Amino acid sequence: MNKLPIYVVGAGLGGVAAALGLARKGWQVKIIEEAPEVGVIGYGIQLGPNVFPMFRHLGVEEGVLKHAHFPPRVKMLDAITSEEIIGVDAGAAFRSRFKDPYVVIHRVDLHGVLLDAVRKMPNVEILPSTALASYENKDDHVVIKTADGRSFEAAAVIGSDGLGSAVRRQMVGEEKPRPIGYVAHRTIVPMDQVSKEVAVDDVILWGGPGFHIVQYPLRERSLFNIVAVFRTENIYERADEETYRQVLMKTYATAHPLMHEMLRTMDLKRRWVIADRDPIRNWVDGRVALLGDAAHATLQSFAQGACMAIEDAVVLADYMDGSKDDLHSAFKAYEKARYLRTARIVLESRSLWEFYHLGGIEAEVRNDACRAKTMDEIYQCLAWIYDGVKLPKAG
Repeated sequence: MNKLPIYVVGAGLGGVAAALGLARKGWQVKIIEEAPEVGVIGYGIQLGPNVFPMFRHLGVEEGVLKHAHFPPRVKMLDAITSEEIIGVDAGAAFRSRFKDPYVVIHRVDLHGVLLDAVRKMPNVEILPSTALASYENKDDHVVIKTADGRSFEAAAVIGSDGLGSAVRRQMVGEEKPRPIGYVAHRTIVPMDQVSKEVAVDDVILWGGPGFHIVQYPLRERSLFNIVAVFRTENIYERADEETYRQVLMKTYATAHPLMHEMLRTMDLKRRWVIADRDPIRNWVDGRVALLGDAAHATLQSFAQGACMAIEDAVVLADYMDGSKDDLHSAFKAYEKARYLRTARIVLESRSLWEFYHLGGIEAEVRNDACRAKTMDEIYQCLAWIYDGVKLPKAG
């Protein structure tokens, strides 16, 4: 095994999971993170059953489950009428079919579980305030240079630095993320601020013409996560909170009153532009590989962005285990194993996004078609995601 460390660029969920997976295989790992402190923005996240075998592989399943909420149902409601369009029973039948649960969790808690596990590994070092400027492949190692002029030698580099990845920029070339004309406001509020009329146990998506809201509880139902998403011609507009509120109330004017109840509780100081990237086949350049959003940024339609990054991390570590020093071949095997699954997530997420935001007779047709589906048919539609992946060392 090359005595030089593996450098992981980015300390988000995918990067920390990759570092943990590699450290458990015996690699020396250094995580470089541009921010002065390692952390994540604190909102909710949904996790499908496909990611739980990955957590077991990383030794963190118990910690994740400790912080998780287990919704009895995951459902979509019509944003105008509140009619249930489609619902997934996420209880015993779901566990029987997919072997693992569907949960929601505070992103800070999930990141904390992974980060705590990493910090217990003697062969991992975290370097904050360290931004990658460039990399250069050599015969048997990689030289990376940082924005502040430092230089490091690495056995390999894993670019898990997100949508604006500096690693991807050098590997693939200058390309901007693909905005889709939607923006999002995200809020977590204390549960006692939520109207008693709002159902708080389930994961609910209210789908309307050009807008939606996602809601679910966190931290033993003490907090309530709300995400309001809508189409606008001014995706890059920056305004004060009152202006944002006026735009929101106008956009959601026809929405069900319960949606208005949630909108009134929202902190609107910040909004995010919704974007993804077109899928690519090439994630590898010599001893450098991409992971997570740096490789396959997706819309939130399937709530699989974090799950795909963590799958990437575990699959990559498994291919690297036992590779001796042929890391380029391990990286190419990882790329081949992952690019089609993640490309399907990206492309089908675009279609599902349109499905969520239909209006008029198109919405009526959608609702009627969904009502006819049995739970077994719904489970079968989800199986390609939730049945997960086989790790390479498992055969």
